Amino acid sequence: MNKTMGAKLQKIRGGMTLSGLLQNIEVLKSHGSLAQKIKGIAYDSREVKEGFLFAALQGLHTDGHRYVEEAIARGAVAVLHSQDLSRYRREISYIQVEDSRGSLSALSAALYNYPSRELAVIGVTGTDGKSSTVWFIYQLCEALKRPAGFISTVQFKARAGAEKNTLRQSTPEAPEIHKLLRQIKDSGSTIAVVEATSHGLSSRTCRLADVDFDVAILTNVTHEHLEFHGTFEQYRSDKANLFRALSRSPQKTAIPRFGVVNMDDPNHEYFRSQSNSPVFSYSLNNSRADLHAANVTADLCGSTFTLHYQGEAQSAAVNLPGLFNVENIMAAALTVLKLFGLPLAAVCAQLSAVRGVKGRMEIVDLGQPFRVFVDYAHTPGAFMKLLPLVKEHTRGKVTAVFGSAGERDIEKRVQQGEIAARYCDRIILTDEDPRGEEPMTILRQIASAIEPALPDKELFLVADRKQAIKLALTRAEQEDTVLLLGKGHESTIIYSSGAVHWDEHGTACLCLEELGYRG
Repeated sequence: MNKTMGAKLQKIRGGMTLSGLLQNIEVLKSHGSLAQKIKGIAYDSREVKEGFLFAALQGLHTDGHRYVEEAIARGAVAVLHSQDLSRYRREISYIQVEDSRGSLSALSAALYNYPSRELAVIGVTGTDGKSSTVWFIYQLCEALKRPAGFISTVQFKARAGAEKNTLRQSTPEAPEIHKLLRQIKDSGSTIAVVEATSHGLSSRTCRLADVDFDVAILTNVTHEHLEFHGTFEQYRSDKANLFRALSRSPQKTAIPRFGVVNMDDPNHEYFRSQSNSPVFSYSLNNSRADLHAANVTADLCGSTFTLHYQGEAQSAAVNLPGLFNVENIMAAALTVLKLFGLPLAAVCAQLSAVRGVKGRMEIVDLGQPFRVFVDYAHTPGAFMKLLPLVKEHTRGKVTAVFGSAGERDIEKRVQQGEIAARYCDRIILTDEDPRGEEPMTILRQIASAIEPALPDKELFLVADRKQAIKLALTRAEQEDTVLLLGKGHESTIIYSSGAVHWDEHGTACLCLEELGYRG
């Protein structure tokens, strides 16, 4: 049965029959009844409840097949698996497939009755700027009286109010994605804005494989996540799956289907070539773009500019720092212009009210005589957009506190160090998420690119992040700028022993209070 027919399957009270869920996947073999109700799906055995299907996934660090017995003990009535489980012969159902992750995606979409088919779904991909662009699109939709929900690294808005994303995944696994999309639809929204990471778009995870996208947005592509994708070309191709997805499903009634690309990114033509739908562009530098910004003035407080679109020019202002936020605002503005067919003036009138994302150039102010910002920047591309801006608008010294994630892209560490040495006067290297790596080894790798700039630069290696922040604030003087980079909104630091609670903004405030500032 194809997906369109599958969408017509009727859910039954308390769940859907297992046979109904299996309509769109290829089963190698099964054991047990297919008539029982499935009340939910879990891929973590600890999340299994009575009546659930447990999906045994082969992950990077563990194999879900090891937890089948635990899942059954917790109430699983069916198991989706790719390895041979003939040794298990409990009175439940076993469904063996070639690819558990791909099948999990299809089953999740079916369990929640294909919510993405009932929404205008906007996907945002890119190395940097995804969360901000998602947040800006959502705010513009709401301001323009088009009810929307969103899914991002920072938070979700699926029901009455926004809630923090505690999953430590920018793009959640398929069961969470389709559950959130169903909540967005059932809450009365007609639009869903989804942060689409390269991991989420990869065929290795299939987190977004059964989401029917209508709009695909590219912010930029720079160096990141090669520990997962292997090569830059594969990283770029996985991101481009978002644009390929535009032709994967039937056109929805009265919902336009198109792509949006940053014309200033050298990869924009590649992404354009991956879609059969119209692809529109925005640019800070090229007047041939569909949406072009001119007369741009940007500093650490906000930006003013003139937008050009379809022969119309309109002055605009945002209370957001830097050219990178002008780019993100343009991506959001072009999306709503094309999605709703609005005149430029109608969108520009809403831009000054758009607020920034928590942990993105978030000000920490307790009355100290220097500026302190918390920002999520953790890639070379983000460093290149942020640090020159801060250097340009700082009369005193620029201090950067940052690290680099363990068990992630190693090559970027040296690049981070080189960029920081170019624009910062004082660099304090500290833990980000060391995971299983030795923390000081990571810091020394970054430091190797900074050491050639010594003694003109100050360099400190302080693994304890609170102590690193306090050192930065202690040494800061009037008219300096202190940047706390890499953690942003995140609520944990991950070590080999597990995750510990973290609040970057709160820690900065605490350190300032310890230094005698009270606001």
